[in-house]
Amino acid sequence: MGYPERLLSDDEVIESEFRPHWSGIVREGLIIVAGVAIAVLLAIFDAPTWGYAVVAGLVLVLIAGGLVRWANTLHVITNERLIYRAGFIAKQGTELPLEVIQNVAFNQTLFERIFGTGDLMIESAGTHGQTRYRDIPNPEAVQSLIYKMRELRMERMEAGKPAPSSTTPDETQPSASTAPESTASQLDKLSRLHDQGKLSDAEFAAEKSRLLGGDG
Repeated sequence: MGYPERLLSDDEVIESEFRPHWSGIVREGLIIVAGVAIAVLLAIFDAPTWGYAVVAGLVLVLIAGGLVRWANTLHVITNERLIYRAGFIAKQGTELPLEVIQNVAFNQTLFERIFGTGDLMIESAGTHGQTRYRDIPNPEAVQSLIYKMRELRMERMEAGKPAPSSTTPDETQPSASTAPESTASQLDKLSRLHDQGKLSDAEFAAEKSRLLGGDG
């Protein structure tokens, strides 16, 4: 099941969504293979029916948790944010606005390079700090996509700002009506980002303080 479109903002578009790489459930696959092999041996030795039930039950217990966890973990990249969701009954998730991302690095062991998987380490401003995402399919391509979407996001945000007023050589200071209007516009954007859950309370307070302090 994909990310619900009802949770997207009005102009938000999903660019990519994916589950962790299949290598994250190799253990579960090996358990299934072992279970099938044991079942074949039971058939060769004409074992009673309850033997098959015991093997099947044991295999189910050993693989259920990993398969459910893998199937209910989702990574989403939109034109506004990164989204991580996990859990079947008890759910958890994180969201990172693209504009707060400062650096994206990927790490692959030799085994991970062979199978096309790896980890992403994302550094962001504010209270988010560093976030590690494991078992990412083709992490280098995902890194490039995140950078691309972040640049597009920043361009859109810059385009939405009011254009600076033209001044003559004698007009070295902005007019009294221009500065408050620009600040009010930025505060309005911050409020909308905060209401949409894209800025934490701490980040909103810090940015608001910076803007208001700049007026003084």
